[in-house]
Amino acid sequence: MLPVHDLGGMPRPAPSALLTTTKVVAVLRAAHAREYAPVVEALEGGGVRSIELTLSTAGVFEELPVLLEQFGSSVEIGVGTVTSVRDAEAALDRGAAFVVTPTTDPAVVTACTLRGVPVYPGGLTPTELHTGWQAGATAVKVFPASVVGPGYLAQLRGPFPDLEVMPSGGVSIDDAPAWITAGALAVSLGGPLLGDAFAGGDLADLTARARRVRALVDQAGEDR
Repeated sequence: MLPVHDLGGMPRPAPSALLTTTKVVAVLRAAHAREYAPVVEALEGGGVRSIELTLSTAGVFEELPVLLEQFGSSVEIGVGTVTSVRDAEAALDRGAAFVVTPTTDPAVVTACTLRGVPVYPGGLTPTELHTGWQAGATAVKVFPASVVGPGYLAQLRGPFPDLEVMPSGGVSIDDAPAWITAGALAVSLGGPLLGDAFAGGDLADLTARARRVRALVDQAGEDR
């Protein structure tokens, strides 16, 4: 269970039971959010059921309610690349299950904690990550994670033993279990998992990749 800290009377939003079980977030980027539904279905089939829709893709706010209606509770759909309170509020108003940011902005974190929604602010340095955690983050997103590697988490835990971490950015399927073994709450994967799914690739291959990463992180979670 995540530690509960006094955040001015607000509890730190906990990660969903779905994420704590599956430990993988798929990060989706495409030309338009209309392309998302078949890919989400393929990921769900492979057991990856936490889906991040990035605001660098057109049409996310319009398509989010459609996807939520289509997939119901079988997946959780959040919004990423959130860089302002306005965008965070827009995502929450449309039913986002969680919010992910590429930077550490305490105002965005607070906007989510006020509504009890999990939030994962991005940072790389100890100062950035600690700032996000102190603001009330569910977990901090180490970004770009490939620059530091899983050993960085052990170093962070020295001064920040309670810190919960989700690595993102350049994390490959083969890297994922090492992050879980190091104590990460979950791993966030984009291109290495999605591959050519948005360029006409075989979605059965995407489902197979999703199954593989789930098997790897499941085993790592059991072993740690």
